[in-house]
Amino acid sequence: MSAISAATVKALRDKTGAGMMDCKKALGECNGDEEKAVAWLREKGLAKAQKRAGRATSEGVIGHYIHSNGKIGVLVEIKCETDFVARSERFQEFAKNVAMQIAATNPVCTAPEDVPAEMLAKEKEIFKHQAMEEGKPEAIAEKIVEGRAKKFYKEICLLEQPFIKDDKLSIKDLVNELIGVLGENIQIGRFTRLALGEDA
Repeated sequence: MSAISAATVKALRDKTGAGMMDCKKALGECNGDEEKAVAWLREKGLAKAQKRAGRATSEGVIGHYIHSNGKIGVLVEIKCETDFVARSERFQEFAKNVAMQIAATNPVCTAPEDVPAEMLAKEKEIFKHQAMEEGKPEAIAEKIVEGRAKKFYKEICLLEQPFIKDDKLSIKDLVNELIGVLGENIQIGRFTRLALGEDA
């Protein structure tokens, strides 16, 4: 195939935020196909994320967002390994995006493993009752319950939610991409969302 132009590499870099050399390699591996190169970079980010998962995250920032009407506010803890990364524009932008996500979607918790057991049991009971009401056999009903539980996670778990600015990506995808770009373990910690007039 012909050589990959600098403009193509730059376009991929602008789209993904990955380093120039990584973008060049991705395009080379994918015969210049930009969509495949984006997927290739995402997979590499996921691999890096898995390698870095155990590393300590003692630095970071408190991301914040106040809605334009002044009636919804969010604080969220975004953690990384070094102060250098915490101060980077890409990390700061990510923190703001996560705060905006929380303001818009009001998640209950960060990840599926954080969902309160009682809440999950209650929802699964409702899902099973619905499936049985639809006349599904027991074995099929169980599969339907699992499918609806996954959908439930996408609604209430921050990491599973589709990103409000690009619903093809989940917040977990954004975290993994950022780990791939910045080369550090990144975690979303505690968050709080206040809406005027709502009970805490």
